[in-house]
Amino acid sequence: MKLTINGVAKDVPDELSVRDLVVHLGLGDGPVAVEQNREIVPRAEHATRRVHDGDTIEIVHFVGGG
Repeated sequence: MKLTINGVAKDVPDELSVRDLVVHLGLGDGPVAVEQNREIVPRAEHATRRVHDGDTIEIVHFVGGG
């Protein structure tokens, strides 16, 4: 399946949830904000919301520091 993730076209496995996609991209260790086709995906829906071929996904990964 082809997605646009943070402005870059990427091929990813089929049948992924938002959570599966985040883990697949190596961002599963910390909090993230996800937007799917310009709509914010609530964290409570990450495990059940599916991504579809052609979706545009924006992911913001939070990093602590001082």
